[in-house]
Amino acid sequence: MTLIKSISGIRGTIGGKPGEALTPFDIVKFSAAFGTWVKGQKGKKVIIGRDARISGEMVSQLVSATLVGLGLEVIDLGLSTTPTVEIAVSKEKADGGIILTASHNPAQWNALKLLNKYGEFISAADGASILKIAEGNQITFAEVGNLGAYQQKDYIKKHIAMVKKYPLVDVKAIKKAKFKVVVDAVNSTGGIAIPLLLEELGVKKIKKLYCTPNGVFPHNPEPLPEHLTEISKTVKKGKYDLGIVVDPDVDRLALIQEDGKPFGEEYTLVAVADYVLSKRKGNAVSNLSSSRALRDVTEAAGGKYHASAVGEVNVVAEMKRVKAVIGGEGNGGIIVPDFHYGRDALIGIALFLTHLAKTGMKASALRQSYPPYFISKNKIELTPDLNVDDVLEQIKKKYQDENINTIDGVKIDFEIEKEWVHLRKSNTEPIIRIYAESQSEKKASQLAQQIIKDIKLIIASK
Repeated sequence: MTLIKSISGIRGTIGGKPGEALTPFDIVKFSAAFGTWVKGQKGKKVIIGRDARISGEMVSQLVSATLVGLGLEVIDLGLSTTPTVEIAVSKEKADGGIILTASHNPAQWNALKLLNKYGEFISAADGASILKIAEGNQITFAEVGNLGAYQQKDYIKKHIAMVKKYPLVDVKAIKKAKFKVVVDAVNSTGGIAIPLLLEELGVKKIKKLYCTPNGVFPHNPEPLPEHLTEISKTVKKGKYDLGIVVDPDVDRLALIQEDGKPFGEEYTLVAVADYVLSKRKGNAVSNLSSSRALRDVTEAAGGKYHASAVGEVNVVAEMKRVKAVIGGEGNGGIIVPDFHYGRDALIGIALFLTHLAKTGMKASALRQSYPPYFISKNKIELTPDLNVDDVLEQIKKKYQDENINTIDGVKIDFEIEKEWVHLRKSNTEPIIRIYAESQSEKKASQLAQQIIKDIKLIIASK
C-alpha cells in the first residue's frame, strides 16, 4: 500500500494501515490540516468535488464532515471535474478547494488535491505549511455551537455555459460543421460533462464509450495511445470526425483523428495554441518536457515561447510572469489564462472544435500542418548510494557548449538539429527520467540512448 505526502496534496491507495496508505484516518488528518490552514488565512468557505472512482463517495463524506467539524462552510459539487472545482472556488469567492481525484492513477488510488482561494493549486510554501500542521499539534475542532455548514451545488452546467460564452469559441461554426464525435470518458465524470458540452456546442452526432460515471475503469485511465485502441477503431469504422478522450478528472485531453490514429497528446496544446495565437498576439508557455512544436507555432505567430519547470503550478507561475495568452503541458493539459488558470479539457475541446470548423480541415490534415516531432521517454535506475546531482552536473559539463536549462534537472537544447533531451531525477526513488525529442522516432531514441550511455560511463568512472 502507498501513501505519498507532497506539497501539492495527499495521494495513496485505499485501505491498509494508517500512515501507510490513504485510510480514513489519513483522510481526516490531512483534511483537518488543510482546513486549519484555510482558517489561518481567515478563510471560512471550502469547495469540494470528486471524480467517479469507487472510493470517492467515502472520501468525500470524510472530508466534508471534517471541514464542517472545524467550523467551515462546505460547498460540495459532488461528481464534478478538476477544472469545474477550480472555477467554482473563484465564482463562489471561496477560500480554498479540495479535489478528490487520483487523476490518471488506477482505481485503487485516490487523492486530495489542494487549491488556494484563487482556484489554483497551492504553492510549495503553502503545501509545506499544511504538511507541518498535519504532523504537529495545531488542529482544534469547533465546539458544537460553532460547527460549520454543508450544502450541495452542481457546477458542471455553469462551467459549460462559461465555455460557450468564451469569445474565441464559435458555436455557430461548430454547429455548421456537423461534426460526428466519439467520447471515451473512462466511466468517470467526463461522461457527464463532455457529452453535455458537445450537445451545447451543436455537435451533430455523439457516440458515448464508457460514459457511465461508476468508477469502473474499462482500461488504464491514462489517455495514452496504447490504452485507446477501442475508440480508435470506433472512430475509423464509424467514419466519425473526431474521438475525444479525457482522464478521470477531465483536465487532460487526448484526440483521435478521423483515420483512427492518435492526434498526439503533445499536439492537443499545439493545435489550440495555434488557434488562440491567430486571434491574440502574445506569448505561450509549456514545461521543459513538452514538445518544441509549441515553440515553433508561437514564434511563427510572432510571439515568444517560455519554458517552466514540470508541474502545473510552475506552468501557471511562468504564464503569469510573461503574461502568456495560452499555455499548458504536453500531456494534453490546456490552460487558457483569461478563462481560468488551470488545465481544462472542456475549454480545450471547444477551442479545438472551433479551430477544426474554421479551417475546414480533417483532424489528420490539421495534425500534418504542424512541425513533426517525436518524444522518446526513458529512465535509468541507479544505486541508492549514488549522488544523482553529481551525475547531472557531469552531464551538464559534457554538453556545456549547448544551450542548457537547469531550472528543473538538466535540459540540453541542440538548436541546429532542433532536438533536445531533458533529465530529471525522481524525488522518491534513485531514478533519472530521460526525455528526448527529435524530428524522427529513430533520432529521438538514439539521442536518449546516447545520454544513457554517457550516464553509465560517468558511473563507471567513479
